[in-house]
Amino acid sequence: MLLAVVAVAVLREGSEAVLFVYAQAANGSDSLSLAAGVAAGLIGGIAMGLALYLGLLRIPMRHFFTATNWLLLLVAAGMAAQAAHFLVQTDLLPALGTRVWDTSAWLSDRSLLGQTLHALVGYDARPAGIQLAFYFATAGLIVLGMNVCGKSNSTASNSRG
Repeated sequence: MLLAVVAVAVLREGSEAVLFVYAQAANGSDSLSLAAGVAAGLIGGIAMGLALYLGLLRIPMRHFFTATNWLLLLVAAGMAAQAAHFLVQTDLLPALGTRVWDTSAWLSDRSLLGQTLHALVGYDARPAGIQLAFYFATAGLIVLGMNVCGKSNSTASNSRG
């Protein structure tokens, strides 16, 4: 089944590439520029894949998974805060204060950095109290779960060894 999923993903990406090249050809690009674009894309993709592969081999897996776990924690907490925001908008949850703070003068929700932080960690320039409660409750529960699972895994591995 995993092979089928990977095959479909590769097929999808390949078909997108074919559609992009066809669109360029349909818009009147000449053969030389199409071939140069395909070659540059192929060389760039291979170089990026090789660099990622070789770079990931050098990172100790313990540090890699620690960093990704913390990033996932921030993403999950941000999604919980966004869910709380939507529930407040539909009057299903109380706001617990409409604006706890307002940092829109320093970092607007509409700026590139604000939108990036919103997508990654759930940044909101004017959060409601319930959003903060959801954010910190989710983060706290995940940290608690990571600690409980980490202790149970280390206990299990110590009892085997």
